[in-house]
Amino acid sequence: MYDSLVPPRRGVTGAEPAMPTVDEPPREAGAPRAAEPPQDRLAAVAAGREVEAEVHDSVLAEPPVLEVDRFNLWYGAKQALHRITMPVPLNKVTALVGPSGCGKSTLLRSVNRLNDLVQSVRITGDMRINGDSIYDPRMDVIELRKRMGMVFQKPNPFPMSIYENVVYSLRIDGETNRAVLDEVCERSLRGAALWDEVKDRLQESALGMSGGQQQRLCIARAIAAEPEVLLLDEPCSALDPIATGKIEDLIQELRGQYSVLMVTHNMQQASRSSDYTAFMYLGRLIEYGATTDIFTKPVLRETEAYVTGRFG
Repeated sequence: MYDSLVPPRRGVTGAEPAMPTVDEPPREAGAPRAAEPPQDRLAAVAAGREVEAEVHDSVLAEPPVLEVDRFNLWYGAKQALHRITMPVPLNKVTALVGPSGCGKSTLLRSVNRLNDLVQSVRITGDMRINGDSIYDPRMDVIELRKRMGMVFQKPNPFPMSIYENVVYSLRIDGETNRAVLDEVCERSLRGAALWDEVKDRLQESALGMSGGQQQRLCIARAIAAEPEVLLLDEPCSALDPIATGKIEDLIQELRGQYSVLMVTHNMQQASRSSDYTAFMYLGRLIEYGATTDIFTKPVLRETEAYVTGRFG
């Protein structure tokens, strides 16, 4: 599917070393793999052996907004991501799940090159957003990040008014037309299901809002720039159940309008909020398919073991 690789960065030279693979007997397309204890495959990963990801046809049939192509990442001598290859469907919600330390957030942060800020990081492979190489040396990182929205685990509103938080991206692009700013502010706050709660106090400090409101404000700020991809890194992990429910409702409303890539540790949240789910383990993509299939009829027993809580 993919024909090219970006040259290795930050001192990585030559081709990737060949890695041993897990040998499996032939099987019919879509048929479950031969019965084996779930821990066998995961033990192979833990031993450093490469395993082929099970990517469902339903994912490959979707037009992609983002393509991850044989992507590897190291923190110094430690490899955190191993040959990740996956498309992220356009205008769908895709959830990344897996145990702590499996590389979910590292992969998410690599999409807008936040890992560039870590001195010891080096990568091979590539990612493409709407066909443009994210790791092309000619790519302007600032312009790249304008094409994406990022929402972190903990709400991080700017110390300014609610209004100025929402229109911040337009301000830094030089927009001064008040009518345009007002329209974007209202549209974004409505899109984040926050307008009715704050429309009468737009000039008040965003720091006076509740945690759940602040997180929805951060989403409004992200979608104000009309991003090609919206990245959510455990957006509900610091919120109470009521605020979490509102964020999940919001993610449901964003379906079909935005391409969302979301990290979550909450299996119920992934099953409720996403169209597609990717299961990762120790830096590898294990299985990736429609959320209903991953949670009700996964191809791999390892995936079933994880989503049903038998490990992780």
